[in-house]
Amino acid sequence: MSPTTRAHDAEETSERPTKRPRTNGVNKDEAEDQDLDVDEDDSNTPLPQPTRASDLYLDTINRAVLDFDFEKVCSVSLSNINTYGCLVCGKYFQGRGKKSYAYAHSIHDDHHVFINLETTKVYVLPDGYLVSDPSLEDISFVLSPKFTKADVAKLSTPAHLAKPSYDLASKPYIPGYIGLNNIKRNDFMNVVIHSLLHVSPLRDFLLLSNFQNKEPELLKRFAGLAKKVWNPRLFKSQVSPHEFLQEVNRASLGKFSLEKQGDPVEFIGWLLNRLHKDMGGTKKKNSSVIFSSFQGELRMETQQVVVRSSVHGSEKPQFDIDRDIKTASSPFLFLAVDLPPPPLFQDVVEKNIIPQVSIQSVLAKYDGKTTQESVGQVRRYKCQRLPPYIILHFKRFTKNAFVEEKNPTIVNFPLRGVDFKDYVDAPPSHPPTIYDLIANVTHESAAGTTRDKESTVWKVHLRAGAGGGEQEKWFQIQDLIVEEIRKEMIFLGETVLQIWERRDAASSA
Repeated sequence: MSPTTRAHDAEETSERPTKRPRTNGVNKDEAEDQDLDVDEDDSNTPLPQPTRASDLYLDTINRAVLDFDFEKVCSVSLSNINTYGCLVCGKYFQGRGKKSYAYAHSIHDDHHVFINLETTKVYVLPDGYLVSDPSLEDISFVLSPKFTKADVAKLSTPAHLAKPSYDLASKPYIPGYIGLNNIKRNDFMNVVIHSLLHVSPLRDFLLLSNFQNKEPELLKRFAGLAKKVWNPRLFKSQVSPHEFLQEVNRASLGKFSLEKQGDPVEFIGWLLNRLHKDMGGTKKKNSSVIFSSFQGELRMETQQVVVRSSVHGSEKPQFDIDRDIKTASSPFLFLAVDLPPPPLFQDVVEKNIIPQVSIQSVLAKYDGKTTQESVGQVRRYKCQRLPPYIILHFKRFTKNAFVEEKNPTIVNFPLRGVDFKDYVDAPPSHPPTIYDLIANVTHESAAGTTRDKESTVWKVHLRAGAGGGEQEKWFQIQDLIVEEIRKEMIFLGETVLQIWERRDAASSA
């Protein structure tokens, strides 16, 4: 009896594993009839072990066509159960039994090497050989990257930045600072993904994760995307977020999709709350890595409007010490700051001058003294507790009955050393209040002072390295375009979102 015959006999007589529920229109009985969901456990199957690479068709593998960034569904049945990737043409097929689509593809197209997209095991079909060869390890790592604590500790260090990686085309890239494909109009989500994946606690949590089937799909796909973005052994020097964004579309019930432009502020708010829930977080402080990284506490004082008239007319509403002041504290994941309105009328000289404002002046909203008028009330705010990472939202867009107008005011800010002590009632035990910038999201539009979603461009600036000086670099990423940018050019953009990182006690001292 030939080795091939013995392998087939063993395949047909070995016990089938427990079936998993079908999710894409193929039920369990159909899967069994089509022999699609078999041989997941090879421990009891006596497969022959060829010794020559030519017997395993390894010389037919084409790494240039392999792309594991898209949803792992069969190209014929559209099922995501027990899917295999052909390492010769890159297409996905379901199963590997005699009645499976992968088996038929191996015979009809003379392609013989397949990888299980879940277990990363490699097989030769139609013979059914299980292949264990060191030359396939790079493919398994691209499909399912794995990180250790030692690997994570080196990220964004000078050593990490000084030693670039190379793709199959010998193009250099720095892991973590690579392009994300803009499939249709998902650039507003790409800048948020980049920003969050450079928050060290969240990044490390995702890279070290080893999720099983019980975790929510969105969390698993976000972790998978994080591992690809930081993968030092990519075949291509860019990544497509398609798998993750498809799940975002499903989880948000179509609110955030690939086909329509959106708002990164709305997306980051939704994503943080959804990830917190998927991580098992509760309303308690530090109940997830999201809350421990981004959640702070804000005090809001409210009073009914009191207008005192004077000889010069009505004055700006102020707090009256003789009236009741309502005080409430609430948690926050990001702080919204207002930009001063641009001048309505400008002369010939002023029309080309872009208004500018310092970050300290817009943060004065949270100094506990500046009042904000809102629907017959005056309010003032002050933080009670600052998180390790502060997300700032600059309210650049306002809607009226006709269009959504954009405030072009430029915010001036340093990249390092912004002190938030004036915006928090900090007890002696409060951590340091000095923060450094790590991510900056800007908006550009050909429409000028309105937000035209057709011509909108979102960019993100990411810090590489820390500590300032020559070791610290900044990269600007717009979809697939990644380029190093001079530090003094960063504040010239129309900033919409920023993430600030708190210095630890040692570096503050």
